[in-house]
Amino acid sequence: MGPQVGHFLERHRTAVQVALDCLAWIVAVPLALVLRYEFETTANEWGPFTPSGLLAQILLACAIQCALGLAFGLYRGLWRYGSFDEVAHLARSTVVVTVCLAVINAILTHQLVPMSVVFFAGVIALVLMSAVRYLWRLSLERRNRPKEADAAPVLIFGAGEGAVQLLTSMLRNPNSPYLPVGLLDDNPSKRKLRIMGVPVLGNRSTIAEAVRRTGATTLILAVPSAGPELVRELSDVALDLGVDLKILPPLDELLDGVVGVGDLRPVTEADLLGRHLIDTDVDAIAGYLTGRRVLVTGAGGSIGSELCFQIARFAPAELVMLDRDESALHALQLRLEGRAMLDTRNLVVCDIRDRDALDAAFREHRPEVVFHAAALKHLPLLEMHPKEAVKTNVFGTRNVLDVALAHRVSRLINISTDKAADPVSVLGYSKRIAERLTAEVAARTELPYVSVRFGNVLGSRGSVLTAFRSQLESGGPITVTHPEVTRYFMMVEEAVQLVIQAGAVGRPGEALVLDMGEPVRIDDVARRLAAQAPRPVEIVYTGLRPGEKLHEVLRGANEADERVAHPLISHVPVPPLEASAVEALAADLPDVEVVASLVTLCTTAPQSAPGTTTEPR
Repeated sequence: MGPQVGHFLERHRTAVQVALDCLAWIVAVPLALVLRYEFETTANEWGPFTPSGLLAQILLACAIQCALGLAFGLYRGLWRYGSFDEVAHLARSTVVVTVCLAVINAILTHQLVPMSVVFFAGVIALVLMSAVRYLWRLSLERRNRPKEADAAPVLIFGAGEGAVQLLTSMLRNPNSPYLPVGLLDDNPSKRKLRIMGVPVLGNRSTIAEAVRRTGATTLILAVPSAGPELVRELSDVALDLGVDLKILPPLDELLDGVVGVGDLRPVTEADLLGRHLIDTDVDAIAGYLTGRRVLVTGAGGSIGSELCFQIARFAPAELVMLDRDESALHALQLRLEGRAMLDTRNLVVCDIRDRDALDAAFREHRPEVVFHAAALKHLPLLEMHPKEAVKTNVFGTRNVLDVALAHRVSRLINISTDKAADPVSVLGYSKRIAERLTAEVAARTELPYVSVRFGNVLGSRGSVLTAFRSQLESGGPITVTHPEVTRYFMMVEEAVQLVIQAGAVGRPGEALVLDMGEPVRIDDVARRLAAQAPRPVEIVYTGLRPGEKLHEVLRGANEADERVAHPLISHVPVPPLEASAVEALAADLPDVEVVASLVTLCTTAPQSAPGTTTEPR
């Protein structure tokens, strides 16, 4: 079908459809009559039935078809042409037309045609009308296929629903940048399958052969539920073959759950490192956030801003965002509200080191739930400046705890780190002391003041992946501390989701440890990123810095893995430490003595408030 014919048919679709459906009946009724009389075409052999009766039957069929087609919406463009929905309504209208013809034929004194012809004609007409629609649709689809000269040939891994939607999006868009030339799937039952004319060429072991046969330049992973192992394997294969790898995001990242070419994106570090499927108890979360006044310290940071974003979904009575960085608060308001006028009192510029300012903020907003995310977290800098870690992570946390208790905050969640488990760095020591201070307040008051501990967060400011990307942009080299160093990684959205969940299930004083999957070798990540760079990039090993571990742990040597409320959250008892015990850190001591005092405080025996116990619950 030429372009001009195609445009004419689309422009006059209703008239053409009516004419073709009438033509189907014009063919169907005489054909049914001839078949009824075993191909006799002379009126003498039709007994009492005459050509005039045949003509009358045809005219009746066309008239009723037009009337019912309009009534049923067949000629109003309600459905995509040739779709299952349209054919279903076509079948319904044809049945009604046939019944109407049979009734008219039965009540006449002299039947126009034999009754069997009426029903046989209905079947033939339905087949003809359906065939015309199928051919028309097939012609339109071929006309809308992208041209081979304009589109890149692609192989699609996965022959499931995601692949079907993707194929539809590609093959029905003449401007699509991709032309599918083959499918791959590990399911043996799909080996000889063709979807929209695209054949399944094999499985993951035959990707190289399929690329050579088809000349594909791009490999698309169309399995939205694919795990990191499959993503890494296909990434390595694509890299070896010199083809691009694109991926469909998980369905929960798609706005409407419908897959299209526009959803394809390059593989990210998050895809390679994996993501957790988190089953959140929304009712429990809503129970302590909805309708409550919630305050977040460090609200402008990577964790704090995501906390604010997710907490807002649970409709708190008020969300107070506190940070010492006014630019970070500006960006946060823009993300949450789509505006950044900085004209609301729930944005609070305050340093948690300033107890009086903190007290004023709590007095004004009277928060009921507090997420304490404000902290200094860069390990090497804190090794050089341990007093700064003490001022923020220890005394700042003590200020938050004291002010929260003074203003009757009913629940507090202290954001900790995996560095606090068997600490060896200033960051780890200071955060471990913050956990113990939180536990002491909880032991004394029996309020659900808890700590939540997790490792590195993908995409957070200062994360190793952010540093790697920056080094790649500048041409390298990529610096790695040690070829065997491993770290835990987690998506910021997942980490915060579990933090909020932990706030619902945490028992007073304990640390809740988020399950972050298996640790990742940093060298592997660096090499994969280097391999994807447009030019060779060197990897340089710098050696572990003071305070760094080769392998991080999420739980200390003496901490059991107890999961009582959520499969991805461990409950770990924390020995309390009285706030007065940290006063020695306030003195103007040399850095070496400050570090020594931090180590001592981390190993100090538990101290209890009167009438409380420090035995693990």
